[in-house]
Amino acid sequence: MKYVLLTLISAMLLSVSWPTYGVPFFIFFALVPLLMMEHGISKFSGYKRKSWAVFGLSYLCFVIWNVVTTGWLYGSKNPDGSHSLMAVLFPVLVNSLLYALMFQCYHWYKNAQGTYWGLGFLIAIWMSFEKFHMSWELTWPWLNLGNVFSDYPKLIQWYDTLGATGGSFWILLTNVFIFYTLRTWEAGRKRKELIKNSSVIATLITVPMIISIIKYNNFNEKPSGQVNVLLLQPDLDPYAEKYSKDSLTIEQDLLSLAEKNSTTKIDYYIAPETALPGRGSISETGFEKSLLLNNLKDFLSKHPGSVFATGISSHRLYFDQASLPKEAYQVNNGVWVSSYNTAVQLAPDQKVQVYHKGKLVPGVEIFPYMSVLKPVLGDAMLNLGGTVASLGIDKERIAFSNPYNKGKLAPIICYESIYGEFVTDYVKKGANFLGIMTNDSWWGVTEGHKQLLSYAKLRAIETRREIARAANSGISAHINAKGEIEADTFYGDQTALFAKINLYDTMTFYTRAGDLLSRFSIFALGFLLFYFLIEKFRNRTKKI
Repeated sequence: MKYVLLTLISAMLLSVSWPTYGVPFFIFFALVPLLMMEHGISKFSGYKRKSWAVFGLSYLCFVIWNVVTTGWLYGSKNPDGSHSLMAVLFPVLVNSLLYALMFQCYHWYKNAQGTYWGLGFLIAIWMSFEKFHMSWELTWPWLNLGNVFSDYPKLIQWYDTLGATGGSFWILLTNVFIFYTLRTWEAGRKRKELIKNSSVIATLITVPMIISIIKYNNFNEKPSGQVNVLLLQPDLDPYAEKYSKDSLTIEQDLLSLAEKNSTTKIDYYIAPETALPGRGSISETGFEKSLLLNNLKDFLSKHPGSVFATGISSHRLYFDQASLPKEAYQVNNGVWVSSYNTAVQLAPDQKVQVYHKGKLVPGVEIFPYMSVLKPVLGDAMLNLGGTVASLGIDKERIAFSNPYNKGKLAPIICYESIYGEFVTDYVKKGANFLGIMTNDSWWGVTEGHKQLLSYAKLRAIETRREIARAANSGISAHINAKGEIEADTFYGDQTALFAKINLYDTMTFYTRAGDLLSRFSIFALGFLLFYFLIEKFRNRTKKI
């Protein structure tokens, strides 16, 4: 019972730390009860199958954490209007399993190499797992530990140097050292040692925060320019209106919203992810002849010096099977199509600038590892509101240049805004402000859209770029380069938000170096595993 209680305490601490309703300071010792559970079972319990006990209890902890923090996924709906149980069950159960397997590896390594080597292994494997979880097709970095302080930007200004992955390292190191302090106290009851270790813990927690506050108060980056941006929030129901309304009506409503709020000179109109066309998609080979896109250009001709950036659904047809991209699927005899979640920027007498979303939502925009999972799951991914096909992607980020001013927009599409190093690639391409086009309406009035907005603040700090965020139903927002929300909208309003966006050209250390600590951790993990194998080989040789 003691071990179950320790597990539940860790689950509770992890859960109540999370944005946008939690208190993040609990995260500094949230893993300690879980580590105590593992140590107690390994060293003192009479269980015959200790590894199974550790695995089962750690899995329970991570399931509770996932349910509490991402249970809003249940807000996703099936085509018949019912809530999608698969949309929450699959991510929660699989993600929790991955965390439990990672913790199980720590358990095995610690028992083989000892507590102190094991604790180093835990930091290395957790950091490596978070990096891996941002890279594969089942990617889901929503619960990366460094995200936890996203609602407290004043305390994490140093993320411009080490990023949110640096935050994960900070949190893991603190948890491990607190556990180490408890173990040394239990072993020796030495007050002097306790005081010294407690001082180290206090330093670990407070020094990065103090550095952050100093950086916050002394932030004096000089902008290279400023642009006026109007963020459009059409509040189009993604389950009903989007697929029942005529595309021209949807566009006209969007342009009426833009016209009504154009009370001053606008440099950028920014609309949300897949704001057009409604049902269906726009052919990329016919962009210049598209009625919908030309209507936007006609609108811009009445607003000289303005550009229009928006999310659209697009497609490209193929008639030669030999040149098909891997995501293309057949629609008729001799005809294949690739579909895209796309951002475009339009200006009169200018070629349409195009970017295809590069980070796809598993189960919704991509069927992960289709050749392996489809025989097992069948069409289960349909229950996530997605497709058994996958969208195409752009392998490189781009920045939309502006023919009228210095603005260079990073066309970040929804889910992409969770990925720190990924977003820096836009900046390396010249982007001097970040434009997030998103549709957070799939989950209704839940924590989902709030958490995604909160994570955007991390990207502002990491890159020192201001953010113009246009969301279909909200929350649309202007976020400054210190990660603070300057202005935002109410969720569920049909409205527009005007923002004066500062342009910045300097590149942060994080933009240049990316997830440096993650790469060091992968190297450390490899070293620890190699050292373990060498030691095992040497011991076996001695016995011979």
